[in-house]
Amino acid sequence: MLNFVPLHRFFQDSIMSLNFITAQEAASVIKNNDNVGFSGFTPAGAPKVLAQALAEKAQAEKQAGREFKIGMFTGASTGDSLDGVLARAEAIKFRTPYQSNSDMRSCINKGGISYFDLHLSQIAQELRYGYYGKVQVAVIEAADVNDKGEILLTTGVGITPTVAHMADKIIIELNSQHPAYINGLHDLYEPADPPYRREIQIYKPSDRIGETLLKVDPSKIVGVVKTHLPDEVKAFAEPDETTKCIGDRVAGFLVSEMKAGRIPASFLPLQSGVGNIANAVLGSLGASPDIPAFEMFTEVIQDSVIEMMQSGNVKFASGCSLTITPSALDSIYRNWDFFKNKLVLRPQEISNSPELARRMGLITMNTALEADIFGNVNSTHVLGTKMMNGIGGSGDFTRNSYLSIFTCPSTAKGGKISALVPMVSHTDHSEHSVKILITEQGVADLRGKSPLQKAHTIIENCVHPDYKQMLTDYLKQTKGGCTPHSLGKCFNMHQEFLDSGDMRNTKW
Repeated sequence: MLNFVPLHRFFQDSIMSLNFITAQEAASVIKNNDNVGFSGFTPAGAPKVLAQALAEKAQAEKQAGREFKIGMFTGASTGDSLDGVLARAEAIKFRTPYQSNSDMRSCINKGGISYFDLHLSQIAQELRYGYYGKVQVAVIEAADVNDKGEILLTTGVGITPTVAHMADKIIIELNSQHPAYINGLHDLYEPADPPYRREIQIYKPSDRIGETLLKVDPSKIVGVVKTHLPDEVKAFAEPDETTKCIGDRVAGFLVSEMKAGRIPASFLPLQSGVGNIANAVLGSLGASPDIPAFEMFTEVIQDSVIEMMQSGNVKFASGCSLTITPSALDSIYRNWDFFKNKLVLRPQEISNSPELARRMGLITMNTALEADIFGNVNSTHVLGTKMMNGIGGSGDFTRNSYLSIFTCPSTAKGGKISALVPMVSHTDHSEHSVKILITEQGVADLRGKSPLQKAHTIIENCVHPDYKQMLTDYLKQTKGGCTPHSLGKCFNMHQEFLDSGDMRNTKW
């Protein structure tokens, strides 16, 4: 029996008769083979209780000799209570676009889950284009909701507007961790599909063009599940010697570009990836006395950005999610009057829009798994075969940037792997898009250089000393050409790691 309970939060003048249900009752709405769209972007704003009920349902169905699997659309990665729980229950038939859960990754690489990677700016529009079939159910975390179908989202937007409008049914996870007074944090805008699409009228990160609330057909909301669980965002490691050195090199390079007049003295908006290196880079930018306070137009807003707002180094941040630790989020909510005019969250086809990245002249900073000596970057596949997380938004920003920067440590696995190789084992970003490559060893400026000049620049500036001579010798093995390669030897370093566990043993 379903309970009908009135709710009074932000919508105090709206007497609601929302259908409050348990997570198990919500799970009963989702059928085998349904395609389900989930809110959020990273663990921020992702549902947190329904997946456990779905996992239990999948296990019960399996014991009864019946299959229960869903297709899974998300904005990006989610928390373990969604991606991890469903992966361990073997309840997913396919998954897109980005993920970062170890159990999900294992299932994908074993072939248990069909996974297809996408640029994050594309998933919402391609869903609307009908490329991936219907969306039967949308599951949305909310800070508030009323019986008019007005939904106040929480800390992540992702593809929520699109899946909410496409879905036949909507389930709300009403999370009381998030106060209703954050109404105004979001700028929800969904572009029309071709041939009716118009320009996106955002010219600086703080511009707003959309709605603060997600408005849906209230008849589609089949139930509301109450929750009180924080986002599963973990703190990044403090910068170590390597990441601190990379961060300082990025800051030093940008200062030199300003002094050369290639970056305006007022600076340009920044996009930053997420992770330990990105955190260290932002820390170095904030510590530099020569870099003025700047704005960010990015996808993930992390703890370091919030700290830089408090110190005055970041003036405004536009993103798709507040991927910050619970303590940092609590600080924002307690000091909402300070932050409310400095933050905005958007759907990812807006936060990651190539049109906007190109127009605003973003300086983009992303992380590589490996790069080759000609400037091609692999962001996704370990040794060319095993998916790590996905391309995320790095491609959206890189190709459309004012200046694209990729960073990575020069080695991994205690020096047994060189991140710089003759040819990347998988290409996500071609050398046409990669302008600057930075490791703890140095900076390689690839602008205006031929492939061979790029190779010498990367070897000289970015490669670890253990591998400099090896890669120099590789070039001597080649037979010329515009991009000199030995097709029989270009993956020798990868193969040596598979054979002996140490690329330093490579012989040409």
